[in-house]
Amino acid sequence: MKMPVVDEELCIGCEVCADLCPEVFEIQDEKSKVIGPGKCPSCDCQEAVDSCPVGAITLVEENS
Repeated sequence: MKMPVVDEELCIGCEVCADLCPEVFEIQDEKSKVIGPGKCPSCDCQEAVDSCPVGAITLVEENS
């Protein structure tokens, strides 16, 4: 299963990811944080990855 990871150095806190997937992303201290990886029942967070204007979100394979 792939999990979202946010690069805080790149993140500009635009809130697009949190708007698309509030179960997974939350804005804290003006940066996106992953609060519930795998919690979004309707997606795999690919839309958030594709919508991030600075490419700060990637999906990485979860270690079993």
